[in-house]
Amino acid sequence: MIETPEITRPAASPLDRLAAELEHASPQAIIRAAAATVPAGRLCVVSSFGTESAALLAYVAEVDPAIPVVFLDTGWLFEETLAYRDELAARLGLTDVRSILPDAPSLAAQDPERDLWFTDPDACCRVRKVEPLARALTGFDAWLNGRKRYHGGTRAAIPVVEPDGERLKFNPLANAPQDEVEGVYERLGLPRHPLVAKGFASVGCMPCTSRAAAGEGVRDGRWRGRAKTECGIHTLSLKA
Repeated sequence: MIETPEITRPAASPLDRLAAELEHASPQAIIRAAAATVPAGRLCVVSSFGTESAALLAYVAEVDPAIPVVFLDTGWLFEETLAYRDELAARLGLTDVRSILPDAPSLAAQDPERDLWFTDPDACCRVRKVEPLARALTGFDAWLNGRKRYHGGTRAAIPVVEPDGERLKFNPLANAPQDEVEGVYERLGLPRHPLVAKGFASVGCMPCTSRAAAGEGVRDGRWRGRAKTECGIHTLSLKA
């Protein structure tokens, strides 16, 4: 009789164990776990204050409204988004909203005519979003964001927690169904982004955002006509 050698399986890493534990957890439980995983004051949330941002921010406020909120003011945002930021922060009682601007010398060197969004949208996102966020995350060991699997595309299989260079990135709404996210607005009486009523399903920078047509996905109005689907903060290494 031939004996079959025993196969030794590698032990799961702490990150894998944490991801497994949180796979079916509620958004609030994931946020609490994120806060418990890193030292006090080393967790933040990154928010665009876009059309679905209120849900994640409401969950954050329920857990701890003092968690810092990093908001990237790219210089190309709709005025409605800036007003919504202020309204939503006040309604939820968020006490530490930080508006981060691109580096002025970098803009002057790379986008002096403000047309980089048209000639090279990846470079525009890099100088206006990726690089500023990398600087803003200095001093944090983990961050929360609002990506959801039901958005499809590259987001369809995102984990609840993943490595992001030397940091951890938590996706509290990764496994949340769309009706649950939508229900937060009614449950708490939260205002919608002003541009939702004008046909915008997802809102980013003005030049690269358009209204969604009937039957289109949530993010189909972003970078319309281009192969681009992400700004880069979730696909590039964030190093200051």
